[in-house]
Amino acid sequence: CDLVSVERSFFSGLVKFVSVTATEGELGIASGHSPLLTSLPPGQLKIIDKHDKEHLFFVEGGYLEVQPSSVTILSDTALRASELDMKKALAAKAHAEKVLAKSPSAVNYAKASYELLEAVAKIHVIEAYKRYNS
Repeated sequence: CDLVSVERSFFSGLVKFVSVTATEGELGIASGHSPLLTSLPPGQLKIIDKHDKEHLFFVEGGYLEVQPSSVTILSDTALRASELDMKKALAAKAHAEKVLAKSPSAVNYAKASYELLEAVAKIHVIEAYKRYNS
């Protein structure tokens, strides 16, 4: 499995399982999964490596490709769960909700909706990371 963004490579190695939020819903990918290409909205990516260690990431969007012997995630932006800040995510969520409540224009509404989706996804990743590391 390889996870790369525009800025850097985040993960490369043998894995047992990959779980990701895709546009079609939640996907679980294990050995023998059929080939697949899908886009990714902001969401959680969980990789369980060959040693059963769990790696949690937030991906802002991108694409996931499954081939017979590999999984590749090309993300616009990716962050390790440990790099996320709950205060910033909650502030972004509150800001997006405030803009949505006003809905001054369709453009602002669409942008605020995406920002809300992104903030909520970050909050979920942080909460999952805290559960895993407590």
